[in-house]
Amino acid sequence: MDKLLLIIKREYLAKVRNKSFIVLTVLSPVLIVGMIALVVYLAKVNSDDKRVIAVLDESSFFDYHFQSSVQENYVEFKDIKLQTALDSVNQLGFYGLLYIPTGTHIDDVADQITFYTKVSPGLDFLSSLEQRIQHRIRDEKLKELEISPQGIKKLNQRFEMNIVNFSGQKNVKGISEIKAIIGGGFGYLIMMFIIIYGAFVMRSVIEEKTSRIIEVIISSVKPFQLMLGKIVGTSLAGITQFVIWIISAGLLSYVMLSFMGIEFDVINHQANISNGAIETLEASASKDTLQLYINELVQIPWVTLVVSFILYFSLGYLIYSSIYAAIGAAVDNETDTQQFVFPVITPLMLAIYVGFISVFDNPNGPIAVGFSLFPLTSPIVMMMRLPNGIGDGGVPWWQLITSIVILMITFLLIVWLAAKIYRVGILMYGKKPSYKELYKWLRY
Repeated sequence: MDKLLLIIKREYLAKVRNKSFIVLTVLSPVLIVGMIALVVYLAKVNSDDKRVIAVLDESSFFDYHFQSSVQENYVEFKDIKLQTALDSVNQLGFYGLLYIPTGTHIDDVADQITFYTKVSPGLDFLSSLEQRIQHRIRDEKLKELEISPQGIKKLNQRFEMNIVNFSGQKNVKGISEIKAIIGGGFGYLIMMFIIIYGAFVMRSVIEEKTSRIIEVIISSVKPFQLMLGKIVGTSLAGITQFVIWIISAGLLSYVMLSFMGIEFDVINHQANISNGAIETLEASASKDTLQLYINELVQIPWVTLVVSFILYFSLGYLIYSSIYAAIGAAVDNETDTQQFVFPVITPLMLAIYVGFISVFDNPNGPIAVGFSLFPLTSPIVMMMRLPNGIGDGGVPWWQLITSIVILMITFLLIVWLAAKIYRVGILMYGKKPSYKELYKWLRY
């Protein structure tokens, strides 16, 4: 045990004292926060640059229908010819000209509506403009059917289903998707940390193997102790780096955005939200509804999520880093690792994609349950399900306990198998191993 602790201490100090580790720990938050601040600043500059659009309406159907917004400013032209309007738009540098010709029927006018512009407009702008025109055409046709403006308003009234659980508490739409996204964020962090810090373990093994230091080390400790010490020491260094990133990035974000005077509502103007979604938000964004969303987010078991994140990350990392250590021991350089690394990270990527598809649709369905129990994908998929809580309406206790037990058993099995490869491969030089060779080592 004393030797294992010495190896863990050695690996931890070797990582945190490394110049590249220090530089990466210091510069990464600065670069990330700097990029975020740059994107927000550019979004603010872009939002200040409005599109000016001229409207030449020769009909009687679209009077005062084009109201200026945050992104577009509409200017009406009156009693001029089309060519004169086009020349004026070019000279004034407007974004474009919307031409609505004269006509006796709305269908005849709609067929001839044309938007003149120098460059091809974006899909978002076109969709917004077309939807405005489409709404006006619909209202005009409803008038032809002798439906009053009050009747049109009633037809446009949106229906919203009341959602109440069995205990009588009112729920809100979309909260399941929000919870899945929160869980998916935790799962994505687990995947990234496993890949990044697992690769650290693999490189450390390769470096000591190629420098022949390993031959001296294993004369004093068992290969299994050395492998486990590397895994734990590297994981502690990774956790240290992660904590520093979170704290420093949070402080830098607050200081930089406050210093630049950038408000977060700028991002909202740049969000890619369809008009239909905007109408839904306007219809449902009452104080009571917003309070319901806040209550739902507050009721998410954050403590359970954080504890589960640490637990699942630790077990998942121990499993995958053992495999990475075995790969590092089996090869002589990083180039030879490519044939082994891709099959290792495939379950992680599969967990992300399948998790989002299954958990969004049915968090307690057979696919979500199966992948949350399978040990190579459970750290990610189970984290996606846990925002719904544990017990009634969430993850059943037996599934959570079974998942953790399977992970522990898998870890012991993987470590035992990885140690068999490690003890043979760590002293093998000059030979590129195959899967057949690895299978032979497992049988020694």
